[in-house]
Amino acid sequence: MEAYYGYFKALHIIFIVTWFAGLFYIVRLFIYHTEAQTKQEPDRHILQKQFKIMEKRLWYGITWPSMFLTLIFGTSMLYVNPSFLSQAYFILKLFFVGGLIIYHFQCHIYFKQLQNDIVKSTSFKLRIWNELATIFLCAIVFLIVLKSNTGLIWGMLGLVIFAATLMFAINLYKKSRMKTDKVGEPGMEAGEREKDEKKPA
Repeated sequence: MEAYYGYFKALHIIFIVTWFAGLFYIVRLFIYHTEAQTKQEPDRHILQKQFKIMEKRLWYGITWPSMFLTLIFGTSMLYVNPSFLSQAYFILKLFFVGGLIIYHFQCHIYFKQLQNDIVKSTSFKLRIWNELATIFLCAIVFLIVLKSNTGLIWGMLGLVIFAATLMFAINLYKKSRMKTDKVGEPGMEAGEREKDEKKPA
């Protein structure tokens, strides 16, 4: 089995990449799907139908299989080299992997809700939720590359600063969207009034 360790590692990394790609993209689709609720018919129906198809293909075709294959090849690596389990940094890494799996299952709850036309979260909350996967990714990579809990502390400190900056940017975006919507509404009303004025009595 030791001769196959390199293959297990390569496949493990490949499916980690596709798993995270699926998680990042699926939540973006959730955001757009949720925002489609505010559209007028028939645009709303057309958009939601398309998002459901895209979400289903991505979720069942890429994201779920990638998670299972990541765990299978990761477990295979542990089987070949169980000494990893004696390393503190690796135990902490498994803790973050467990958190990522919980994140995945919560995404599945969102997925099922939207497939059934149930919208419980706002697009703003989903934008924040989308960034949580980034935290898991950074924490896991820092631990594996640096093989040190101290390295993780410095890495996570930088990540907190990054997250705070990101939150600030998301809030600015939200305020900008709200301002644009408010400015657009009177203009539409004025346009409608102009049309009414041109109509013959």
